[in-house]
Amino acid sequence: MDEFRGRVITSDEIRQFQQKLAQYEERQLNIFYEYFKEDLIYIIECLDTLSILRELNFRNLISLEQYVSIKKQCGATAFAEMLVEDIHSLGRDAVLGFWESLYGLQNDHPHPNLLGVLDELTQRGDHLEQSIHLDKDGPVLSPDFKVCQEEHRQTLLGKTQTLVEHRAPGLTCESQSFDISERYLDLIVVSSQHFRSRPQHELIATGGIHEHYLQRAQSNLERISPNRLFRWCHRKRCVPQTVLVSGVPGVGKTTLMQKFVFDWANGKLYQRFAFVFFFKFRELNSKDELSLAKMIIDEYPYLHNQLDKIFQNSGQLLFIFDGLDESKYQIDLKQMELCTNPCSMQTVGVIVSSLVRQTLLNGCSVLITSRPTRLATVETSIFHRVSEIMGFFPKERETYFLHFFRDYTMAEKAFHYVRENGMLYTFCYIPSYCWIICTVLSMCFRAQKINSASTIEFFPKTVTQLFASFLSNILANHCQQRCIDKNFLISIGRMAENGVNSHTLSFTKDDLEAFSVDTSSHLVTSFVMESGKPPHVSYSFLHLTIQEFMAALVHYLDYSPERLQKALEEAKSYKDGRGEIFLRFISGLSDSSTRSLLKPYIGDLSAEASKHVIRFLQTSISTLQTPNTDNRMRLNVFASLTESRNKALVSSSIGSNKQLDFSEFYLAPLDCTVLAFILESCKGTELLDLCSCFIQTEGLERISPTLHTVTEVRLTNNNLRHEDVPRIYSIITHPKCRIQTLSLRNNGLTEESCLPLALAINENKSLRDLDLSKNKLAGDDFYQLLAVLSDPACRIERLALQETKLTPEYCESLLSLTNNTKLVFLNISSNFFGNTGYPHIQKLILTHPSLKEIKVGMNEFSEETEKNLLQLQRHRTDMTINL
Repeated sequence: MDEFRGRVITSDEIRQFQQKLAQYEERQLNIFYEYFKEDLIYIIECLDTLSILRELNFRNLISLEQYVSIKKQCGATAFAEMLVEDIHSLGRDAVLGFWESLYGLQNDHPHPNLLGVLDELTQRGDHLEQSIHLDKDGPVLSPDFKVCQEEHRQTLLGKTQTLVEHRAPGLTCESQSFDISERYLDLIVVSSQHFRSRPQHELIATGGIHEHYLQRAQSNLERISPNRLFRWCHRKRCVPQTVLVSGVPGVGKTTLMQKFVFDWANGKLYQRFAFVFFFKFRELNSKDELSLAKMIIDEYPYLHNQLDKIFQNSGQLLFIFDGLDESKYQIDLKQMELCTNPCSMQTVGVIVSSLVRQTLLNGCSVLITSRPTRLATVETSIFHRVSEIMGFFPKERETYFLHFFRDYTMAEKAFHYVRENGMLYTFCYIPSYCWIICTVLSMCFRAQKINSASTIEFFPKTVTQLFASFLSNILANHCQQRCIDKNFLISIGRMAENGVNSHTLSFTKDDLEAFSVDTSSHLVTSFVMESGKPPHVSYSFLHLTIQEFMAALVHYLDYSPERLQKALEEAKSYKDGRGEIFLRFISGLSDSSTRSLLKPYIGDLSAEASKHVIRFLQTSISTLQTPNTDNRMRLNVFASLTESRNKALVSSSIGSNKQLDFSEFYLAPLDCTVLAFILESCKGTELLDLCSCFIQTEGLERISPTLHTVTEVRLTNNNLRHEDVPRIYSIITHPKCRIQTLSLRNNGLTEESCLPLALAINENKSLRDLDLSKNKLAGDDFYQLLAVLSDPACRIERLALQETKLTPEYCESLLSLTNNTKLVFLNISSNFFGNTGYPHIQKLILTHPSLKEIKVGMNEFSEETEKNLLQLQRHRTDMTINL
């Protein structure tokens, strides 16, 4: 967030802002307000509500109490929408006051969306109305040019209107098609500036930061909706002409581009562009050399006669290139060889680079999509806007399930199952992954109907089981027609493995022939999709993860000790994490129950391969015992063990290590799921240090089922909030809870947290040491917590309430702690007791029967009071008093 704290807004700047806004007519203000409406709603959702309401109340625009009350009754989005509408309905003065309030808030709340809106309003205000109308109505075109444009729109509408939802064989006979407006779900697109070689597999890394982004949305996550991609960019201080959109495989880059083009062709988006040209790098791979003119005519032949005229207005053109990572050309955007003539024969790389660098059709706009891994080697700084698709957040995930099943009860049942399974749920941010999960669960539900004895036990619990079930579904369908060709599976598995190792997603006919993949096999379309037109056809797996699963499976279909050992060592050695999911799959297949899912269709998978993998895991575990082992390496091994479901292996290999320290290491929800399995397998863990691991709601949810097995749990500085206390309650009150020491220090717990904590402590039988320091616990409910801690039956021996916002009126109640005869240590420092509270603190020190040490410093005592406290040491020689 530091990048947004560049300067402080002065009172002079606020006056200048007020004067600028006052110049606009009410009509213009209404146009601007409608233009920014979506942004304003998001900003209100993200910022501190009280800060906005206080500003508006100060200007006598609203009643603070009334709107605070309303906020409690409805969700953040509904409240934001209502507030924006209410302000608008109050008229010009209210709208001006609202803008002024937001302008003043940017010092304390420099949210990038807020800064971007204010920047666009102030920097482009004089031209903004014209720009809004241009985006809505488009440039004026001659009649013949208008006819040509309309033909182009209709062509693009035909290509983009239908959204195809692939269905795996066995569920339906064919894929289903839907109108894109009916089934398209918004994807979260955020600003992103950093692409480098990632130490983790890109799916795992992106999934891991989802929870982080959910929290950042309240502070400094810049969210960019599709209709904002070519809007004013606050970071670069310009209206972008070159935009880069990244995203992991299957996250929806192509679908986003399809919806973007559809909305333009339908007249709903960016009409400033007279023509939009949509290309896929995969389909351009067959072109060795061509000109930009030929590239367009090959795709849109009806534009041939108008092309020269189209090129004359380059500022009205948008070129979209989808899938940079699938280009066979190494596109160097910084290269010196560029072209200026749209009719000049060049490579695809030179043409794209020249458009981006503006030597070709200067003034045109360019939009490129790519996987993050490819961008580690691409110069991205020349783009005006760089963004990343984050896929689905929880609300969109649930909506996807409802769309897929089209039956609310079934969708709810499926989503609930996945929501409770952290291993599966973590990857649900990827739309294509949601499809695979829904496909498998749909099959499970059907089997349950056929066989009433079938239970939830047969549902997938690991990612490996999910993909084994997916594959078994495909094979079951083909088994009804003819026998499964095991050699075909081996061939396509070898090709898949080669692709994983070489970062290859798109394969040619020559690639298939090189690996003896028979394209005439009835199984081909179940694994790969075709793109392009003969003779330039390319093939890719339905999803990268399916490719990775087949790469692992081939070693169980055709076991070779040397080949398997080499594959394991190579996968482990990759610094960019490309081998991580492969390793998890190959470990998961070592589990006999997982392999049994495929046995009816392809027979026994190699038991020797399973033993080989288990030996490899044992070796990997032994390397974790060395000092200073990297935590990411440790978690990668733990993840493979989790997929293997081999609790005996975990217990025998890791169980002897009674302490697990991940302090100050970011733990994603998936990591927490993995740790839960490790703890469940080990059972006797003495210490789990999760201080400053950025564990939040979802992460705590994933690890909580097993935290009760640990003796000492440290959850210091994890931004846990009142909403997370029910989960903490379930941990502490577990019938078999072993926790003796619990630190919840420096989190976001509030007065509301006190009652459930009190109930939990009262029910717990093991807890002896509790640290609640640096939480805002002061309030009426704190007395209920104190009552439990003061009960003669309370077992708490060490209690820390440092910096919990306690004031003098709490001091007398603290005296009740003398009833807890087990208490030997008390930390109540860094509160606000002052001299007023001293008599009660003095009495507590002098009369507590069991206390051996008390910390009372930093409580706004006078020097004389502090001296008096120290003098008490003479009366309580059995107690240490620390200031």
